[in-house]
Amino acid sequence: MTVRILRAADLTPAPWKNGSGLTREIATGPEGAGADTFDWRVSLADVTADGPFSAFPGVDRILTVVEGAGMDLVVGGEHHIVDEPLWPHGFPGDLPTEGFLLGGPVVNLNVMYRRARTRAETAVVCGTVRLLPPEGGAVLAVSLDDGAELESGSGGVRLDRYDAVLAAGESPGVLRTMGQAVLITFSGG
Repeated sequence: MTVRILRAADLTPAPWKNGSGLTREIATGPEGAGADTFDWRVSLADVTADGPFSAFPGVDRILTVVEGAGMDLVVGGEHHIVDEPLWPHGFPGDLPTEGFLLGGPVVNLNVMYRRARTRAETAVVCGTVRLLPPEGGAVLAVSLDDGAELESGSGGVRLDRYDAVLAAGESPGVLRTMGQAVLITFSGG
């Protein structure tokens, strides 16, 4: 079993692939993979202006607005109003995409995965949930509030806002949230 605690305070802002904004990478699979080699990638994106999204051929995306009023995503010429907070919205990452802010800056939790190699499922949860990585896959839980706790046989670990736990193999334990968390499960394609 592999379990890693990923602290938000350790995330370094980096330019988007197209240079139009900043992102804070939470985790990639495999660990350390670059923009052209990841199987999956999860990050927090600070969107402060309208503009194009980076293109990722062969990649599907799931965007969850975690701060702000939302966006009008124009994906392949089709409008998608993403104004429901904490509602995961999937779209193909290889279609031309532009985002238009609905009421000021937003922070998006972005899940990207190569559709030929990986599947990802994203859910927003509250309360208590057992983290169950699928066989050969991984599970990532990102706390959206201060005070979440990962409880295992060896004790508890506190998670604050945007801290995460990444697990592969057996369940690392139970996540107890004081508010909400985003739970992402990755499995083979």
